[in-house]
Amino acid sequence: MKKILLFCFLTGCSYISAQTQLVFVYFKDKPNKAAFFANPISELSQKSLNRRTALGVALNDQDAPIEQSYIQNIQNLGFTVIDYSKWLNGVMLNATPAQITILQTQPFVLSVESFLRNNSTGGNIAPVNKWKDHGSTNKILTTFDYGSGTAQIDQVNIRPLHLAGYTGNGISIAVIDNGFPTVDTGNAYSRLRNNNKIKAGYDFVTKTSNIYDTSLNIHGSVVLGAIGGYLENVFVGSAPDADFYLYRSENSTVEIPEEEIYWIEAAEEADRKGVDIITTSLGYNVFDNPQYNYTYADMNGTTSFIARAAQIAAEKGIFVLAATGNSGDKPWHYLLTPADNAKVFSIGAVDASGNSSVFSSYGPNSLTIVKPDGSAQGTATATVIGDVPFTTNGTSIATPIAAGGVACFLQAFPNMSREQIRTKLKQTASLYPNHTDQMGYGILNFGNLFNAVLSTSEIVKKERFVIFPNPAKNILNIASELEVHSLEVYDNLGRLIRKVSNQKSVKVDDFAKGTYYLKIQTRNQVYYEKFIKE
Repeated sequence: MKKILLFCFLTGCSYISAQTQLVFVYFKDKPNKAAFFANPISELSQKSLNRRTALGVALNDQDAPIEQSYIQNIQNLGFTVIDYSKWLNGVMLNATPAQITILQTQPFVLSVESFLRNNSTGGNIAPVNKWKDHGSTNKILTTFDYGSGTAQIDQVNIRPLHLAGYTGNGISIAVIDNGFPTVDTGNAYSRLRNNNKIKAGYDFVTKTSNIYDTSLNIHGSVVLGAIGGYLENVFVGSAPDADFYLYRSENSTVEIPEEEIYWIEAAEEADRKGVDIITTSLGYNVFDNPQYNYTYADMNGTTSFIARAAQIAAEKGIFVLAATGNSGDKPWHYLLTPADNAKVFSIGAVDASGNSSVFSSYGPNSLTIVKPDGSAQGTATATVIGDVPFTTNGTSIATPIAAGGVACFLQAFPNMSREQIRTKLKQTASLYPNHTDQMGYGILNFGNLFNAVLSTSEIVKKERFVIFPNPAKNILNIASELEVHSLEVYDNLGRLIRKVSNQKSVKVDDFAKGTYYLKIQTRNQVYYEKFIKE
């Protein structure tokens, strides 16, 4: 199985010499950690520290920097350090069995773990689609605000949060993926650029800042587009006002286990910056060298390096989402890692009618934990690239739609426990308490989640409006002690159809039967209520 889950692409081959193997060398300690605890801002941004404070997450040794003298000692032994991780506290390098023995005798080394999973030198498992094929890039004409994104936004019911003023503003999302060509020039991302919504970016494969290099695959750009893309009257992403950190950990020309550590470094950097969400449409089980391949038994959430690090990120208060995979119609039809981790919110794909996409990978993980956690549209899904919208398929396009919904919800309830959010997202999904192996607990419903939390929020209870009658025939009334500045009524396509000022009622007698949204503007707040016209 290839690890990017959206577009078909050519795969190169890279085999490690039979004499060496990729290993991770764990260090025993962090001797200078006291300096970090005395001055944590030296390693973590204030935003990162604020997230921990708000969520009650204590600093620990994982947060302290890796000991640089230990890395130098490894290099002095003649090894080339490929990369390192402060969370795992060690370095990645290639070594022979004899060299591994030498490493294990070093006083600062705790242990050495090989990436090798088997001794097979034969042919690889037939690769599953690395990415699903993208479809037409023709411009889709529409007069609706969401344009071609309307169906997928409404399927997971994000519109109520947008109408309530929650569009991801102030919430930061790290997109860990492939390259991001055209994001620095394309009209679809100009709103992000003009509003300073792209905060930083880095390529952990080449160790440069060239994330916009036009030779890179467009996968990351497409994923970003599904969340933050905007073309007026043509397309709107699921969280168009979020902040973004763009990190490349994927080299699309090869399939090598080193990319797991690249991803971990990106996640660590995202944590340093204080991101709220990591969304990743990457997954692993098969590599160019079959000795590194994972089995289904390894899909237990703790075997792979990337799954372990994804759990650490979640425990730091970051909401981590991962695509489940696109192998549902292949011999390997299981999910991939890191979607197998229990604390990673994994996303499956459905079509516009709510049926499982044939390619969407199956759970559960090998410990029988229900996976995916939930689903969003991944068949004929709208997004943008450069200057135009187009449609594509894959669980990796379903995942950013869900990530945008999470961003909007976090804007409304930033201090809510991430574990509680994961639980409530499952409980408000379409199949709960039942589930299937392809859809998990079903199609996500962010509007239902929003309403469920609103109904139990004491702060909101004190300020909530009561609208009556509901369903309404002629006039919709608002009961509240707060002064109402304006009322706006939107139809189910997001079109403003009526607005009144300084009133606590609005006529609806000429409306067609159906579902509508009422936006209530007070002096300092915006609220929304859903009502039925009968």
